[in-house]
Amino acid sequence: MRQRQILVRRVLIVLFWIAAWQLAAMAIHNSILMASPWDTVLALIRLVPTGEFWRSVASSFGKISLGFGSAFAAGLLLGTAAFCTPLLRELLEPVMALLKSVPVASFVILALIWAGSANLSVLIAFLVVLPIIYVNTLSGIESTDQKLLEMADVFSMTPWRRIRYIYLPALLPWLKGGCRIALGMSWKSGVAAEVIGVPDHSIGEKLYMSKIYLDTAGLLAWTLVIILISALFEWAVLRLLSCPIPRGGSHESGNP
Repeated sequence: MRQRQILVRRVLIVLFWIAAWQLAAMAIHNSILMASPWDTVLALIRLVPTGEFWRSVASSFGKISLGFGSAFAAGLLLGTAAFCTPLLRELLEPVMALLKSVPVASFVILALIWAGSANLSVLIAFLVVLPIIYVNTLSGIESTDQKLLEMADVFSMTPWRRIRYIYLPALLPWLKGGCRIALGMSWKSGVAAEVIGVPDHSIGEKLYMSKIYLDTAGLLAWTLVIILISALFEWAVLRLLSCPIPRGGSHESGNP
């Protein structure tokens, strides 16, 4: 019953903002400045059946996902290595601070020079996500309960069991929190990079062309597509992180 009430409340909130959008479009009464929800839905209906729509969605999704996945793996490995090696942590500290502070537009311009427009969104998503995952990995491992580690020393627990039962439970909440931020940032920065670089068959290219032709309805339709894909991607990644961790093989049985 409670879940149903939450669902109804969310639907009503969405309907409220759609109504506000419609009222704003009626008040402005200029489809170039503000397209109505109905015009946006019609533009989306025209886009979906076309092969170019799915080609652009697949291209941007693949590249941004690759950038996010690479940054997630690199941030996890570097964060773990930095925790184990203080010197590496000191070496990486200015690099991560630089990645967090430099504007995305500066990265995009440099990336255009280094890598061209074809793989621009991969590199930008990687650079934006990497420091988020790195910092959260380091913070998660550092938050491990020291009393549990002392207990592990007393019972001579194997490295795998320490990771499985002590480090991972401490790390996962930090990773999930970092992913909630990084997933949205990867899509915003990746699509922004495509708008600047205008690679062929990408969502960013379609946004740019909508701006050129003053197609506000098309622009909003592509924006809705970005929001939907980003939300689905976030849901899938967070569900994956919530999966039970395998207990391992036969060495897991018996006393610690």
